[in-house]
Amino acid sequence: MGEKIKIYSWMLFDWACQPIHTLIATFIFGPYFVSAVASNPVEGQALIGTAVTASGVIVAVFSPILGAMADQTQKRKPWIMFFSMFFLIATFSLWFAEPNMENTFWILLAYTIGFVAVDFSTVFNNSMMPSLVKPSNLGKLSGSGWGLGYLGGLVSLIIMLLLFVEQDNGLTLLGNNPIFGLDPEQREGTRIVGPLTAIWYLVFIIPFFIFVPEAKLATVSKLDVMKALKDLLSNIINLKNDRNLGWYLVSSMFYRDAMNAIFFFGGIYAAGVLEMSTVQLGLFGILAASTGTIGAYLGGIWDSKFGSKFCINIMLAGLLVVIIIIFGLTRSSFYGIQLDPNSNSADIIFYIAGGILGFVSGPIQSASRTLLVFLVDEKRLTESFGLYALVGRATAFLAPMLITWFTLASGSQQIGLIPIIILLFIGWALLALVKIKKTI
Repeated sequence: MGEKIKIYSWMLFDWACQPIHTLIATFIFGPYFVSAVASNPVEGQALIGTAVTASGVIVAVFSPILGAMADQTQKRKPWIMFFSMFFLIATFSLWFAEPNMENTFWILLAYTIGFVAVDFSTVFNNSMMPSLVKPSNLGKLSGSGWGLGYLGGLVSLIIMLLLFVEQDNGLTLLGNNPIFGLDPEQREGTRIVGPLTAIWYLVFIIPFFIFVPEAKLATVSKLDVMKALKDLLSNIINLKNDRNLGWYLVSSMFYRDAMNAIFFFGGIYAAGVLEMSTVQLGLFGILAASTGTIGAYLGGIWDSKFGSKFCINIMLAGLLVVIIIIFGLTRSSFYGIQLDPNSNSADIIFYIAGGILGFVSGPIQSASRTLLVFLVDEKRLTESFGLYALVGRATAFLAPMLITWFTLASGSQQIGLIPIIILLFIGWALLALVKIKKTI
């Protein structure tokens, strides 16, 4: 089997998964839910926050256990296939999110299951990286994977906007009715985002299962759940003897959650506070995905050349700029500077923030998973990525919860973003304590 086929097939995992982040979380379904399904934007942001909180709790508890079990058998692909089934069912079910529906429980449950499934699958996919390339090329591999993922998100978003998502006049950006006879009045052109995400994943994940081999290590054990739990507990306890890894896990926990929260709530914020339409948010998404593709590719090069930690630090500075811009922006003002609410001034400022967000997010994510590889033993890699997912989700459920509380307590979506700023500063400060022991 050719090395290039193996590597590109692994990278297609990111391409297959990206629409749930681009289409579901950020630019299409999330804003649609807030503006058309929920009774009002504040309630919509709170409900989405609750769903993200629930998914975070589940992933935090179970991902390291699953990782430990996979490390015993060295089997990752069966786990990915298992959770892929849940992913497909959950995302397809979002089709039933009708406008102004009274009971949103089942929709929010499907939303939660979809993100749990993709997060679990990502744990196993990440741990396969060292078996694909030499250590010196891990940064490029990770960055290229994220770049291809962003490109997939961009392509899927363009398809949605040109062919499906209805504007206020009921027509798509091409000036036509949504294809397949979808009813604009029932927002079927927008609601098809769920089935499209499922079909996209089903088609593009196939090369991964066919061409990417399982890692072959010297010692492979039979599955023993109790031993996996004991190994996991031992691994957690041993973090006190590896404070370098511990500081990194805690640091990434905070800064990754700050970034993820922007993606989850940025579009929701724009729909509620800036009154941006789904199509406007889609155009914003095209910009963010385009800069994200460039950023992920360049970030992979910088990662390999300058080191993962350096790359993360630079990109976190850019992320701070994004948060500052969004936090001070409303339809009629920008940090006290009056804007004409009938003009596109607020939209342009938000688009600038989106361009920066796209560019920095790819390198942050790719460099973060690369850095972990150089901090842990390969034999415990999947378990370590499970811990990585655990700590990433430890505040991934805390942040949405805090955002929900701040939003409901203040009645303001803007004030609801304050936890994001706090989390970023904490994570950035703790990263300074991480020392790289291996040469990249």
